[in-house]
Amino acid sequence: MGDARIAVERCDGRERGRWGVGVSQRAAGFAVWYLRGVAFVNFLSAVWVSLGQDVRRHNQENFFTPYLLTAGFASGVFTAFLAITMRRRKRAAWILNLVLSGLFLALFAFAMAFPEIRRYPQNWISIVLTAAFVGALLVGRREFYAKGDRANPRLAATVAVGGGLAASLLAALLVTVTDQAPHAARSTFLERWHYGTLRLVSVAADPSRFPYIAPPTWVNVVINVLSTVLVLAVFYAAFRSRRAVDPLTEDDEKRLRALLERHGERDSLGYFALRREKSVVWSPTGKAAVAYRVLGGVSLASGDPLGDPEAWPGAIAPWLDEARAHGWIPAVMGASEEAGTVYARHGLDALELGDEAIVEVAEFTLEGRAMRTVRQAYNRVKRAGYTVRIRRHEDIPGDEMSYLVRRADDWRDGATERGFSMALGRLGDGRDGQCVMLECADGAGELRALLSFVPWGPGGLSLDLMRRDRDSDNGLMEFMVIELLRRAGEIRITQVSLNFAMFRSVFERGARLGAGPVLRLWRSLLSFFSRWWQIESLYRANAKYRPIWEPRFLLFEKSADLPRIGLASARAEGFLEVPGLPGWVNREHLDTR
Repeated sequence: MGDARIAVERCDGRERGRWGVGVSQRAAGFAVWYLRGVAFVNFLSAVWVSLGQDVRRHNQENFFTPYLLTAGFASGVFTAFLAITMRRRKRAAWILNLVLSGLFLALFAFAMAFPEIRRYPQNWISIVLTAAFVGALLVGRREFYAKGDRANPRLAATVAVGGGLAASLLAALLVTVTDQAPHAARSTFLERWHYGTLRLVSVAADPSRFPYIAPPTWVNVVINVLSTVLVLAVFYAAFRSRRAVDPLTEDDEKRLRALLERHGERDSLGYFALRREKSVVWSPTGKAAVAYRVLGGVSLASGDPLGDPEAWPGAIAPWLDEARAHGWIPAVMGASEEAGTVYARHGLDALELGDEAIVEVAEFTLEGRAMRTVRQAYNRVKRAGYTVRIRRHEDIPGDEMSYLVRRADDWRDGATERGFSMALGRLGDGRDGQCVMLECADGAGELRALLSFVPWGPGGLSLDLMRRDRDSDNGLMEFMVIELLRRAGEIRITQVSLNFAMFRSVFERGARLGAGPVLRLWRSLLSFFSRWWQIESLYRANAKYRPIWEPRFLLFEKSADLPRIGLASARAEGFLEVPGLPGWVNREHLDTR
C-alpha cells in the first residue's frame, strides 16, 4: 500500500516502526531466497552427475550440508515447493520450516561437540547457514501471516492416508508385473506390497529381506517419483489458501443495489457486481464496496469499486488486507482509468488491456459514407423480414420469459455459462426487472436471436448476453444493436456499452503511417492469433458503430503473478478448457460476418 505498507503492517493489526518492518521484511526475504538457492543447487546436482556426487559425499560420515541441501531431484521439488509457499507468506509453511530447520540445527550443534566433526570447515559453513536460516525465520515471523483453510489438516491427513494406500498398491502392482528375480513366483503379494511401501518411504529396501523380488531400476525410480508426488500433494493440501468465501447475502445484494441507484452511472460494469458467486468487502462507512471472487489463490475483483469514489479507498484497503491475510493474489479485471489510479495508490500496477466501446445514442447515425457498409447490412436484414421487439424484463410475462431462457440455453456455445466481469451469469431473474431484452424474429415470426442488457445508471445499458440461432442470417446481431440505438427513446436510454476490444490501440496505431517496427510486429502477431481468437475482428465489429473508446486495465501487485491471474480469470470466465479469449473480452462473440 505504498508508504502505508512501510509504516504500518495491516495484516497482523499491529503498528511497527519503519526500522522493524524493514528488518522483518529483509529477514523473510532471506529465508525465501535461501530455499530458492538450495532448490536450484539440488536440481543442478540432479542433472550434473559430478556435482551431485560431490554434494552427497559431503553429506556422509563426518560431513553435513546445510538445511535441505541433499543433491536430489525429489528434494529439489520439495524445497522449491517450500520456497513458493514461503513467498506467499503461508504461516503453516513457516511453522514447518521452523520445526525442521530447528531440529537440524540442534542436531548439527550436538554433532559439532565432537572434534572429528568440527575440524572440517565445511561443517562450520553448514551450521552457520542453517543458523542464519533459523534466525531469519524468527526475525521475520510477522511477515508470514497468510492463513490456510480450516479444513486443511483434515484434507492433508485424508490425502496422506488415501494417497499413500493407492500409491503403495500401485507400487506393488508395478513390482509384480516387472519382477526379474530368478524365483519371482515364490514371493507373495504382501511381500511385494511391503517392498513397494518401503520404496515409497525410503530410497532403498534391504535386498536380503526380499530375495525373490528384483524389479528393474526404472520401476524403483517410478516408485520414488510417486513418493515425491504424494508428499507434494500432502503439503499442497496442508498449505492451500482458504477457498470458501461467503457469497453475496440478500442484505449484501440489497445494499449493492442501493449503491447502484445512487452511483450506478459511474461504471458500465457496476451491475455485474451482483453476480451471486461473488463476495463483497465494504468500506467502514458502507458507502463503497469491492466485489470479488477467489479462484486458484487469486482474489479477482472486476470493474470499479461500487459507490462514492471518495469512499473507494475504504473498501480497497480491507479487500487487499483480506487477500494478504489469506495468501491470495489480488487482481482487478477491467478497471477504468479513474479506479486504476486509486488502486495504484494502494500499491497495484496497471496494464492496459484494451478499450470498451460506448455509443452515445444522440451522436449515432447511419448517414454518411463512413457508415455505408453498416447501413447496407442493416437494410439487407430488414428487407429479409426480421423485426426486433424491445422490452424491460419486468414487462415480459413469466411463461414468455421461460421460453426465452430455454432458447438462450439452446443457442449457448458449450455447456458452460461464460462470463464474470462483463456478464451477469443469469437470465430471467425476478430481481433484474430493469434489464432490457431484445427479441429478433424472422418473417415467419420465429424467434432467431436474443440480446440482453443490464442497466447502467438511469440512462444507460451495458451488453450482457448475445445468443442467436446458428441458422439465421449473417449480420443479425448488428441489426439488433442498430435497432436498439435507433429506438432508444422507447426505453429512455442515452448511452450503450457494447463489446470490449482487446489491444484496440495496437490495431489502430499499428496501421497508421509512420508506425514503428515494434508496433507493426505486435500488430502482425495479434492479427495472426485473430484467426482463432477474434481479437481484430471484435475491434472492427465495435468500430462500425463509431463509439467512444474507454480504456480498461488489469491491476496487479507483481508481474510474476500474471500467469496465475490469467488462469484465474480464464476459470472465472468459463474459458479455461476452451482455446480463446476470456468472456469479458468477447462477450459471447459479436457477429462480425
